[in-house]
Amino acid sequence: MEELKKVAVITGAAGGIGSATARILGELGYALMLSDIETRGLETLQKELNAAGITAAPFPGDLNSEAYRESLIIETIARFGRIDVLLNNAAWRVAGSLRTLDLATWEKTIGVCLTAPVFLSKATAAEMEKQQIPGIIINVSSVMAGRPSGIAAAYIASKGALESLTKEMAITYGRNGIRVICIAPGYIRTELSNDYKNQEGENISDQLIEQLTDFIPLGRGGDAVEVGRTIAWLCSDAASYITGTTITVDGGFQPNFNPYSVKKIQFPEEF
Repeated sequence: MEELKKVAVITGAAGGIGSATARILGELGYALMLSDIETRGLETLQKELNAAGITAAPFPGDLNSEAYRESLIIETIARFGRIDVLLNNAAWRVAGSLRTLDLATWEKTIGVCLTAPVFLSKATAAEMEKQQIPGIIINVSSVMAGRPSGIAAAYIASKGALESLTKEMAITYGRNGIRVICIAPGYIRTELSNDYKNQEGENISDQLIEQLTDFIPLGRGGDAVEVGRTIAWLCSDAASYITGTTITVDGGFQPNFNPYSVKKIQFPEEF
């Protein structure tokens, strides 16, 4: 068993926010257990991290499998002896309204985006309590939980529930020093934000992103590294009194009422 100061388990680690956070936490001295259904992506990330002197172990599997979820935590303890951070980052969704939603899509989305975080958190918190580790559980939600689009019913439902459950978990585990926080990214440039298609199968992500960016006060999408830095800060002593809440990372998108193209029509000299 390796003797390391801190250990982080990251789901959805093969790309996007997950891999960006893995690099940042690794540089801060964490040992990493990397979870994703994409085996090749995990192996590529592991090689990169190991080459940089970061201890990282890939553990590929399907988060919709109860056996896999249980083995992920068991294997982490067997390999590293402890868990200090759990990042519930993995996500899955299919764009489409409630009119076309089928049961299989609903169940898979809820399984990956809600059920997996709940039971991974439960198992992780039990280990933290057992070892008296004041650990941190971070759930990745989305600004869409509070500002839905009408085209992702299961995803919206799971993220909204995850934000509520973050508060519940913070209350449940807080007296043992465990902090539970939700982070809600806005438009972040990842593979998941570049897969929007029309009914003919044509990728229309660029068109949608252009319209979305028109609402963002900072005038651009975010980078996965920027979300990763926020997560790393929440894991630090600088955020030691933060728990049971959702931190929004969206460039100011959520509170903005109308796009800048509309503001310019009314106040062209000001915007």
